[in-house]
Amino acid sequence: MIIEPKVRGFICTTAHPTGCKENVKRQITYIKNLGEINGPKKVLVIGASTGYGLASRIAATYCLNASTIGVMFEKESNGKRTATPGFYNTMAFEEFADQDGHYAKSINGDAFSQEVKAQVIDLIKNDWGKVDMIIYSLASPRRTTADGTTYQSVLKTTDGEFTNKSWNLKDNTISEATITAATEEEVQGTVKVMGGEDWIDWMKALSDADVLAENATTIAFSYIGPKLTYPVYYNGTIGMAKKHLQESASFINENFKSKGLHAYISVNKALVTQASSAIPIVPLYFAILYKVMKQKNIHEGCIEQIGRLLHEKLFSDSIPVDEEGRIRLDDYEMRPDIQEEVMDIWNKINSENIEELADIEGYWEDFYHMFGFHFENIDYSVDVEL
Repeated sequence: MIIEPKVRGFICTTAHPTGCKENVKRQITYIKNLGEINGPKKVLVIGASTGYGLASRIAATYCLNASTIGVMFEKESNGKRTATPGFYNTMAFEEFADQDGHYAKSINGDAFSQEVKAQVIDLIKNDWGKVDMIIYSLASPRRTTADGTTYQSVLKTTDGEFTNKSWNLKDNTISEATITAATEEEVQGTVKVMGGEDWIDWMKALSDADVLAENATTIAFSYIGPKLTYPVYYNGTIGMAKKHLQESASFINENFKSKGLHAYISVNKALVTQASSAIPIVPLYFAILYKVMKQKNIHEGCIEQIGRLLHEKLFSDSIPVDEEGRIRLDDYEMRPDIQEEVMDIWNKINSENIEELADIEGYWEDFYHMFGFHFENIDYSVDVEL
């Protein structure tokens, strides 16, 4: 079948297996060029098939020379529709890892469920004995807890309506968008889905099953962003969930102290993801930020961020953290000179000058690359197997 991108709003409903393989290959090449360092050798990545999770799995394999187990929830092709990009990414990663002599196994299922936790534990017992690093990079719109209750996450404010500039991805115009305030039930639902409760559940399950190595490391990813996006992000429903994630790191450190478990939050930079594309106001900030950071030659994608996390932050002699114990991979993004220039552009950008003042091409390139499209060395007119 000849596969073309089909974009609806902020999502692409198709994925290209050859393009996804190229995306994985490029990330592996980048990490290989960084070189290997000492670190954990048995790494579990929860949410391992796209974005920061995929980059973490690649980096763990080729930077730490580690064996990996990846957990994801992806759809195979049904013969008419393509598989999800994360499914193709995982197939490609496992193929490359196997060729290079690395252990890589994956479990495709609901990481929130007890069943998948049990499958992972059995695999660790049978193949590894213990796991010494757990990367929690789960992103989902909903979660069903053990009692059968399903919670939904929402992208809303928590303190009244918020109106600001927003970029219409369909026609590259700028207008105003208003984000409504969430109810208390919606806030709690978002915290249940995107907070740290399931991260804690994973640590408890691994510990109770005695597959958690002494002095293991676990890390979860977060985002803060500039004051511009505080109403919708840092102080919005998703921000409430990320604050709970931070509290969960403290809980893990305190309650698993006897095992020497170290839990960290890595605050990462703004990058194009399916989730971020869905938030009004945010994509325009990203496109401006891309422009500014690329001009200063400090722009990073997921793989560059995780490469720097491992090489410069997480396994240094003294782990650099902020006053709340967080690792700051958003340090380049939040530099005063970067934010000052971004805000200067934000104040004067409009529909007429958006292509001049923002990195529209770079934004869309990242978007299409997520689904395996727009790689210049791939012939997309060739038939491929779904």
